[in-house]
Amino acid sequence: MILLKNGLVRPVSAAPFAGDVLIAGGKIAALGPGLEAPGAECIDVSGCTVTPGIIDAHCHIGMWEDGMGDEGADGNECSDPVTPEMQAIDGLNPFDPCFAEARAAGVTTVVTGPGSANVIGGQFAALRTAGGSVEEMLLRFPVAMKAALGENPKRVYGDQKASPYTRMAIAALFRKAMRDAQEYAAALEEAKADPSKKPDLDLGLEALLPVLRGELPLKVHAHRADDILTALRLAKEFHLRISLEHCTEGHLIAPELKRRIDSLGGVPVILGPLLSDRSKIELRNQSFRAPAMLHAAGVEFALMTDHPVIPVQYLPVCAALAVREGLDEDTALASITLHAARAVGLDGRIGSLEPGKDANIAVFAGHPFDFRTRCRLTLIDGRIVHRDGAAE
Repeated sequence: MILLKNGLVRPVSAAPFAGDVLIAGGKIAALGPGLEAPGAECIDVSGCTVTPGIIDAHCHIGMWEDGMGDEGADGNECSDPVTPEMQAIDGLNPFDPCFAEARAAGVTTVVTGPGSANVIGGQFAALRTAGGSVEEMLLRFPVAMKAALGENPKRVYGDQKASPYTRMAIAALFRKAMRDAQEYAAALEEAKADPSKKPDLDLGLEALLPVLRGELPLKVHAHRADDILTALRLAKEFHLRISLEHCTEGHLIAPELKRRIDSLGGVPVILGPLLSDRSKIELRNQSFRAPAMLHAAGVEFALMTDHPVIPVQYLPVCAALAVREGLDEDTALASITLHAARAVGLDGRIGSLEPGKDANIAVFAGHPFDFRTRCRLTLIDGRIVHRDGAAE
């Protein structure tokens, strides 16, 4: 057991309070002032802010390894624009030093996977940022299937003089993949009565079946406003669960975006990266005012780093800059904790400080949005994985 004493506790799901957090069996056991736990390791966190562990809901940590160049680039399989059978767990390196940098910044969970070269790129994983192997780090796999619209697939395959060369072709390839998966599912169903009709195994179509059944969401890369609306149109057409990834121009269509999200029964928005240059045309309307504008329109969102575009340890800095541009502090903290967990379907386990949830906790020496503040302690599943100045 560990008892964090005398901190400013910000549960996110409830009002902040001055008090304690008790951790037992890898879970949060209790919160409140004046807690006692005989036999527990007692850590005085006076003057510190205690928050849920920070969550990056969209990044590529371990897939593009730090300082490794092409040898460490394993995120885009550019031989085919439709590769749903690709699995992040087979491409990521758990020994990427960026995981240690994440822990040192209070980041306890990352959602990482293939890039956006392909129309359908493969399966994402949700990981703890500590562990000696991929299996030890896994929180959920697969957590989502990656899809991409817009500039990236056009550029990658246009350079090869191959399809997709246009946005029309991207949507057509997506539709074809979904239709093929529907036919494959129908053939498998028919084969239950007549085994001779069982189709040959197709790993790509197999990977799309849980997407069609609504069991696995699609993370749809869409920066430009028209691509955002295309993603929502395709989701409606095939009755898919999706999240909007990047959503760079979402603030330009905020009322319409809110209307369409509501019409689909809710669509998570994972916004960013915002702390980067406008390296391509799709980013020309990138703005740190976007979070406040989406919030004002009633659109819930999580912030992302898209690591290595922004190093994962600077996710709290992104939230702080959103506050500077008009977003309230509570929503900003939620955007890198509870809203991020909700966006990837893990809010039952992480994202807030509540009894019974995983003890993923960050203890900051001051306000987490002050860039001078260091993370004093990081805990994952109740185990201290970072102390200021030393990793454990």
